[in-house]
Amino acid sequence: MAKARIAVIGAGLMGHGIAQVFALKGHGVTIYDSLMASLDTVLARITANLKDLGEDEAAVELVQPCPMLAEAVKRADYVVEAVSEDLPLKQKLFKEIEAQVRPEAVLASNTSVIPITKIMQGLKKRERALGTHWWNPPYLVPLVEVIGTRWTSPEAIDFTMKLHAEAGKTPVHVKKDVPGFVGNRLQHALWRECISLVEKGICDAATVDTVIKASFGRRLAVLGPLENADLVGTDLTLAIHKTVLPAIDRRPGPSPYLKKLVKDGKLGMKSGEGFRSWTPEQQAELRSKVLQHLKKARDT
Repeated sequence: MAKARIAVIGAGLMGHGIAQVFALKGHGVTIYDSLMASLDTVLARITANLKDLGEDEAAVELVQPCPMLAEAVKRADYVVEAVSEDLPLKQKLFKEIEAQVRPEAVLASNTSVIPITKIMQGLKKRERALGTHWWNPPYLVPLVEVIGTRWTSPEAIDFTMKLHAEAGKTPVHVKKDVPGFVGNRLQHALWRECISLVEKGICDAATVDTVIKASFGRRLAVLGPLENADLVGTDLTLAIHKTVLPAIDRRPGPSPYLKKLVKDGKLGMKSGEGFRSWTPEQQAELRSKVLQHLKKARDT
């Protein structure tokens, strides 16, 4: 497809990575952030990523930081917002964007769990608005969930799917706008049961992580859950569910165990303790291990 003019709103963790992906494929990118500290360093961060990945550092020349929102979006074919998970902030931003952007531009929100309908409901041209959920880090994880609302036009969905496929991503169409979309609903359904196992004293947190990483986690990259169900047979899957599902946690709200961790200030790595205790060295080792794993997966 023809190269599009991309505007990225937010130059933080996700925004700079999204800008990097599009620039690397030859799209001109403008990027805006209300915090000048983020905007001032965005090109250096993109350059560092490209150098680390062994990719063309000249791609950064296609990224133009803009201190004014109107300047960033006025010529864009596609605008993607990547600010913090704050519904009022996102709603306010899109009203401002819609007042400045071209009538035919597609507007997308990069959010992990907030329904796109809530974000876009105040717009005048809601048929061009949708969601795109990128995963962190956006330049290493291939998936992008493309979420339409009841107003989104097929043309906007088609354009967005093709744009991301051409950029080297793996776009999937989420046909109904629900909290968490597909990926985070699956991920947090697993997390809920993991927490429950620890809460009930069935095992400790380290055992939960070991069981997943040393068993079915090994094959998830090549064998999805429903592929696996078909592989073993739907009849066996049904038989297992009859025994296991009644025992699985199905509380509609967060675990009291998780609430107590937060209340007690055990916030995970940011405080040094959550479900497990973490020294600075252990944190650095794990972060490095994840990054190296994603780099290796990207090259296979």
